[in-house]
Amino acid sequence: MPRRRILVLVVLGLTLVLAAVLFFLRGGWEKPWTEEEIPVSGDTAPPPGETEMKKVLLFFPSEADELLHPEEREIVSGPTVEREARRLVEELINGSRTGLISPIPPESQLRQLFITREGTAVVDFSKEFGDRHPSGTSAEMATVFCLVNSLTRNFSSIKRVFILVNGNERETLNGHISLAKPFPPASSLIAE
Repeated sequence: MPRRRILVLVVLGLTLVLAAVLFFLRGGWEKPWTEEEIPVSGDTAPPPGETEMKKVLLFFPSEADELLHPEEREIVSGPTVEREARRLVEELINGSRTGLISPIPPESQLRQLFITREGTAVVDFSKEFGDRHPSGTSAEMATVFCLVNSLTRNFSSIKRVFILVNGNERETLNGHISLAKPFPPASSLIAE
């Protein structure tokens, strides 16, 4: 019996030595991630100086007529259509740079934006979007369709836009235009 135990111990010892040799030849356990190497899914920032820009057309009303006039702007491109659409809406909130009317109250904040499989962009604004909006049918139409036409013109996957305020459906924007259904684009409102 003692010989058998010695033989088992020798085999176990050799197995451990062989495992240790293989371990060290392979480089050991996987090294832990350093902070710079942690993989991030989705929204990874490009290296400095290599940011790709995308030209978009924003639409703003003019005092001269009741049409929406294009204003070219550049936004950071990618990584998803939803992210680009968010950047576009944030540019609309920032307002016109060429003297056109800025129909979205500047205190408004974009809370959320997502696109359904059917092509509806659901855009959720902070309560200031409705509370600080000037009243009147023309002002409300300008706000709704600057948003709708800007999103549908720049993103082929967006077919219509549904507007929420503070995470909730709202009967009207500020008493005039119903927000009960998604809005398709209104190209007849765009100045040629």
